[in-house]
Amino acid sequence: MHFVKEISDYIKKGETSSQELGLEIEHFVINENGDQIQFDEVSSLIESVGNKINATLHYTDGYIVGYNTEEYAISLEPSCQFEISIFPYSDISKIYRIYKDFRTLWDPIFEVKGYSIKSFGILPKVEYGVITPDEIPLSPKKRYEYMDKYFLKTGKYGKYMMRSSASTQISIDYSSEEDMINKVRILQKISPILMIIFENKSDALSTINNSPYKPHLLRTQLWDDLDSSRTGLLPHAFDDDFGYDSLSELIYNTPLILYPDSEKTVFVADKSAKDLFDSSVIKKEELTDIRKKQLIEHFISMCFFHLRVKTYIEIRVADSVPIDRALGYVALIKGLIYSDENLNILNNKLADISSDKDIYNAIDAIASDGFNAIIYHNKTAANWSEYLISLASDKLESKEKEYLNNVRTFWNNIK
Repeated sequence: MHFVKEISDYIKKGETSSQELGLEIEHFVINENGDQIQFDEVSSLIESVGNKINATLHYTDGYIVGYNTEEYAISLEPSCQFEISIFPYSDISKIYRIYKDFRTLWDPIFEVKGYSIKSFGILPKVEYGVITPDEIPLSPKKRYEYMDKYFLKTGKYGKYMMRSSASTQISIDYSSEEDMINKVRILQKISPILMIIFENKSDALSTINNSPYKPHLLRTQLWDDLDSSRTGLLPHAFDDDFGYDSLSELIYNTPLILYPDSEKTVFVADKSAKDLFDSSVIKKEELTDIRKKQLIEHFISMCFFHLRVKTYIEIRVADSVPIDRALGYVALIKGLIYSDENLNILNNKLADISSDKDIYNAIDAIASDGFNAIIYHNKTAANWSEYLISLASDKLESKEKEYLNNVRTFWNNIK
């Protein structure tokens, strides 16, 4: 079990006194018919643009799949979802400026080709039932070929998740193991509320094909059905021994599906990192420090829980939303999670929410009834949404409170 400690040490290295926030938004690049751009075309554009701005190009399996600048990274997800990952900053206005620069660069390029950048939780043509995921090709990366193959056996909606879903993710810092535990537990408890605040559907009445009538949280429903060994709530977060070591055990024992060796990506199905070490597919004594880091990051990347702990906490519960709502999301998280007073308030307020079952019950209620769902303390999801926004607003500077208006504006339009 020696490599478990390597993973634990890696997570511990994330400890920092900083209070920064990273923002990732996956977009659909679609034409006027609602069809997504194809891999060859977008990969070629990434190469051209990356070279033009002197960015560092990313290759996977011989294909160009993204680039890095000093402020953000671009990458392609399974069916060419076009993701921007803005590196962490404490200043929300800087995050906004970087995103605007990205759109100023890319919008004209796509428009000339007849495409536009859109944000939705589910690709509209799939949400409306016009097409099925079977009609959407995957990017030609072995990673996605192997995941697609594996998820056919673990749940009903692997094809939907990979080909037609998109999210907004926020990353936050932790200062210690205790701080990480506290933030994870609070985020886990409020995650159902964040899910509905940042739901982004095309049709209020749409549901997932061949499923019970639950017209909300479609993307969450797809992900939670995908594979119980790696999706849904982060397991054991409320256990007494939850921390770096228990997280590392979880990561070490999660089926990997695939393994990137030095030459190619190999399909390993349900074998875990532990299995690969035990069978000497990976020999710890032969690993360089760089290779250890690469492997740990790969092991973590194959865990798709609503919260993921790397050297930061990644919050993965929101649909892909337009930038105004995404900035409101950043402000909401900043006001809640980077305030010791608000953390204490939420700890006390939600002290009786102490199991995954409590949270799954809230998610299920919201999936059926949206903001009208009765969840914690016999209050509606709408009540809880207003409460969280108010708490965050109390702790933000005046210029940052304004970003919450983007959340309130949307919220007022649907009440």
